Amino acid sequence: MRILVTGGTGFVGSHTARALARAGYPLRLLVRDRAKAQRVLGAHGVDVSDCRVGDVTDPDAVSRALEGCEGVVHAAAIVAFERSRAAEVLHTNARAAELVLGGAHQRRLRSIVYVSSSSVLFSPGGPPIAPDAPLAAAESPYVRSKTEAERFVRRLQAEGAPICSTYPPAVVGPDDPGLSAGNFAIRSFRRHAMVLTSGGLQIVDVRDLAALHVALLARGAAPGRYLAAGHFFKWRALADLIDALTGERARRVRIPGAALRLLGHMGDAVKRVYPFDFPLTREIMDFATQWRGSEDSSAVDALGIRFRDARETLADTLRWLWRAGHLERRRVGRLATD
Repeated sequence: MRILVTGGTGFVGSHTARALARAGYPLRLLVRDRAKAQRVLGAHGVDVSDCRVGDVTDPDAVSRALEGCEGVVHAAAIVAFERSRAAEVLHTNARAAELVLGGAHQRRLRSIVYVSSSSVLFSPGGPPIAPDAPLAAAESPYVRSKTEAERFVRRLQAEGAPICSTYPPAVVGPDDPGLSAGNFAIRSFRRHAMVLTSGGLQIVDVRDLAALHVALLARGAAPGRYLAAGHFFKWRALADLIDALTGERARRVRIPGAALRLLGHMGDAVKRVYPFDFPLTREIMDFATQWRGSEDSSAVDALGIRFRDARETLADTLRWLWRAGHLERRRVGRLATD
């Protein structure tokens, strides 16, 4: 069964492509840069010979890429919160979902996996998110774009499309082709400071998320919503664990959640006049201070997916950040000698 993977040179997409290749699936990749596909995936032994160059917002490119495939993993998305990229994010993420997932449904592909985001199910101050949570009242271009895509996906599912959607929180782990939001946060905690406030951080290992995607394709899972909850940490607990792994105590700053949300509100106001790109918004501060975690669905358990110990995930992430040059040796402490 040939599987089309979009976003295969990104963090989630590349790990998913690698996991599919290890499972014996022939792959087709829709990428904008063939050389990058060879660099990111070829270095890990993934056959990238069936690589179609094109954009996920180009109807002809998507149509050609889908031809002859029996399954698809749509992982392509722009994850950006900068005001300067708002129009790009809104157009790309929503349009790509329409073309890739809509095209797959029209061709009656047997297996379709869509990488959504837990942010589309998050309600500030609400309970831990669950698969049946209502859609978020999105503010940022990124969350709005993913929410629009989610509405489209649910319409397709209502029509009988065999789409399995996954909802990862902060994705972390080694071998990141760029520096995705989750890994960027971990680096910031070590390089600058860990803010101790209300709420916490939910992380999932990119390798476990990739394994979930393979399982959804391999076992003909029922269409629906699959949370990739991973592990939830209060900020203090996360700081304590990372300090224990490295043997080095990072700087900590205490800021009440209400103060951070006020700063985010002020950041929104300033950005209307002076559009700086630092991620200081009310929505991001809501995520940081009011996240209550998410619940693994029984559907994920039934697939036999077990999320690895968070100690392993964080150790591998920190070690990779050092080896890739994103962190100084002293920031990872004893992990640099393992």
